[in-house]
Amino acid sequence: MKERYYLVREDILPEAVVKTMQVKKLLASGDVRTVHEAVEQVGLSRSAFYKYKDGIHPINQLERDEIVTISIDMEHRSGMLSEVLGLVAGEGGNVLTIHQSIPLQGIANVVISVEVSRLNEELDDLLDGLRRITGVRRVQMIGQG
Repeated sequence: MKERYYLVREDILPEAVVKTMQVKKLLASGDVRTVHEAVEQVGLSRSAFYKYKDGIHPINQLERDEIVTISIDMEHRSGMLSEVLGLVAGEGGNVLTIHQSIPLQGIANVVISVEVSRLNEELDDLLDGLRRITGVRRVQMIGQG
């Protein structure tokens, strides 16, 4: 059976479903250590929590994978690609593909596909960070999907 999802305003949800989300938030934040502590704190039975816990998520966790393709012209020198990939990973991006051309006149073009749904900052911040790397000559987003 195919799962179906709905966007529902909190005030029309049953109390047990709302309290299940409160329990999940308490557990995720570390404010409580056990399910028992959390359900006691919000006034929910353990059975109700276990019934609903896998069916309710904050909307920001339902993001789909977003993939961007970035073209980068960089100086041909040792460690440049590593520095670019390190910055992408450090910002929460996941590099899916890499294509690097043979350097011409000391400049290589690298095209990377990056899954960006879990970036720490905005995509523009990632692109600006890439532009600030010494030796990077040009950064351009060439695709998104």
